[in-house]
Amino acid sequence: MDSLRMIETWPVPTAAAAVVRADGTVAGTHGPMERRFELASVTKPLAAYAVLVALEEGAVELDEPAGPEGSTVRHLLAHTSGLAFDEHRTMAEPGTRRIYSNAGFETLADHVAKATEIPFPQYLREAVLDPLGMADTELPGSAAKDAVSTASDLTRFAAELQAPRLLHRTTLDEATSVVFPGLGGVLPGYGNQKPNDWGLGFEIRDSKSPHWTGASSSPRTFGHFGQSGTFLWVDPDAGAACVALTDRAFGPWAVEVWPAFTDAVLADLGAVRP
Repeated sequence: MDSLRMIETWPVPTAAAAVVRADGTVAGTHGPMERRFELASVTKPLAAYAVLVALEEGAVELDEPAGPEGSTVRHLLAHTSGLAFDEHRTMAEPGTRRIYSNAGFETLADHVAKATEIPFPQYLREAVLDPLGMADTELPGSAAKDAVSTASDLTRFAAELQAPRLLHRTTLDEATSVVFPGLGGVLPGYGNQKPNDWGLGFEIRDSKSPHWTGASSSPRTFGHFGQSGTFLWVDPDAGAACVALTDRAFGPWAVEVWPAFTDAVLADLGAVRP
């Protein structure tokens, strides 16, 4: 895929990228696929997937209390618990605002660890990383932002997000559909969005503008980006997912180059929308 060579022009020291088709085949790669990068908030989809496994195992339920008074596991996954961005401080009633919250995911990880009696990094490994063969991925700290991984490992997760083996399809479909529709909030790096749609641990593109995916991305596109200059998106209409990892913090450079890159990838796939 010629589009992947565009990462060579990005103003970053190192970058790696890959595209994975819906059937699990890797359509193309570029850059050091085995190099480990800090994922920052791309940690959250991995953590959310472990929570969804815990849900299917019966260890937790979406509507059981977790976090601030009135909040549930569902609220925490959907960034509607009312917890502040990086503080364990309540800023709103659960379900009334979309407040993107690292604290919420840390609370969620603690809740799952208590329910399963397994430290969350270990549970993530046993529930998600080991079954998918993601041997170079680890979570040494916060379930919101501290995972490290490789582009090679994340191609395995990208394949799972398109053809799940660890979850029932209906569970993944719910997680990647809008939860608490209509709520507004701040998309970090892009300002206020109304609606600011999210699923259960996954951001939903819908009609957000500006956005870190492309103009050609379908509204059903879901994924996450990280402040370490990383992203993972899945476009169900295109039948493909894309991973890009860098070692430069997110900033204006990413706002400029990521959408054009995504549009070029979709054009390579023949999936450009009219």
